[in-house]
Amino acid sequence: MRFHPLRVRAVEPVAEDAVAVTFEVPPGLYEVFRHTPGQHVTLRRTADGAGGTGGAEVRRTYSVCAPAVPPPAAPVLRIGVRLVAGGAFSAYAVKELAAGDTVEVSPPTGRFTLRPRPGRFAAVTGGSGITPVLSMAATLLAERPDARFHLVRCDRTAASAMFLDEAAELKDRHPDRFQLVHLLSREERRTGPPAGRPDAGRLAALLPALLPVADVSGWFLCGPLGLVRAAERALAALGVPATAVHQEIFHVDEPTDGTDARQAAPAHDAPGGTELTAVLGGRRGSWTAGAGETLLETVLRHRPDAPYACRGGVCGTCRARLVSGEVRMDRHFALEPEEVSAGYVLACQSHPVTGAVEVDFDS
Repeated sequence: MRFHPLRVRAVEPVAEDAVAVTFEVPPGLYEVFRHTPGQHVTLRRTADGAGGTGGAEVRRTYSVCAPAVPPPAAPVLRIGVRLVAGGAFSAYAVKELAAGDTVEVSPPTGRFTLRPRPGRFAAVTGGSGITPVLSMAATLLAERPDARFHLVRCDRTAASAMFLDEAAELKDRHPDRFQLVHLLSREERRTGPPAGRPDAGRLAALLPALLPVADVSGWFLCGPLGLVRAAERALAALGVPATAVHQEIFHVDEPTDGTDARQAAPAHDAPGGTELTAVLGGRRGSWTAGAGETLLETVLRHRPDAPYACRGGVCGTCRARLVSGEVRMDRHFALEPEEVSAGYVLACQSHPVTGAVEVDFDS
C-alpha cells in the first residue's frame, strides 16, 4: 500500500467536534488522487511514544467529501474528520493539524461509489456518514441534469451535524433536483420531523411520504451500524431489492450476534502452523501462520506493504480473494453479500481453519 506526503492546505471546522482537511495535490499526482464519488483515502502517521520515543504507526480511513472533477482540472482532496473518544488520529487531526503540515495519504479506493448517470438516487446517512454521500450528490447533480438525489440525514443535534452549510448550498443550487430531510434524535425543532431515533419502523413510514421509493435506482446507506441495519430493514419492508441497496459502516455502535447479515458463521480455527500463501503486488509468498493470528497479521510480518487501515472489518482496505482453503471471519461489515459469495474475505478479520490457505490481494 503506497503513501504520498501531501501538504495540508486548510483545516476548517464543520461541526462542534469535526473538521474538514483539504490537501494540496501536486500536478504529478493529479491522476493518482482523482476519486470516484464515495471513495476514501487512508492517512498514516507515527504517534509519539512515551518520553519522546518513536511510537506506533496509526492508520485511519476517511471519505473524500469534495465533488469529483474531470481532467484536466486539479482534483480536490478534502476529507471530514470527527473527533472520536480515545481516537489516536482524530484527536491529532481535530486539535493539532494545521495548514502547512504534511500527512502521508494513500490514493483513493473503495467500492461504495456512485458514478454519475441518469436516474433517481437516495441516501440515508448518520453522523459522519454524510461525508462520502456529499461527494456523490454534488458530483451527480453537477454532471447529470437528468438525475435527482434525495438525502435523509440523521444527527444527534444540529451542532453535531457535519457539513450543514455545504448541504444547504447544494439545496440552493439544485432546488428541484435535490431533496434534503434532516432528522435529529436529541433535539426538538419548531419545524421539521419530530426528534427521535430513526429506527426501522420510523424510516419505513417516512420514506414513502418523501419520495417514490419504487423509482429509486440506487440507495446508499452510510453511518453507524445501528442506523444502516435499520435502514436496510425498512427498505426490505418496502419491497426494495437488496441489489439496489449499498452500504458502508463507519463504526460499530452496538453488539452483534450470529444473526447479523455481515457476521460469519462460527468455525474452529486451525492450530498454529498453517501455511499461508499470499499474492500481493504481483509477488507470491508463503509463510507459517502463528497460533491465533489473522491472515493480515501473518502477512504483515513478512510484507509490511500489505494494505490495511481500520483492522475492524469496517473499511475493506484489506479485502482479498480466498483462492483455496477455509477461513473464519469474525466480522465482515465492509463486504457486500455478493462479494462474500464470490470468495472475498477481509484479511484483518480472517483466521485460518484449514492447514493451508491461499489469498490474492491483487484480485
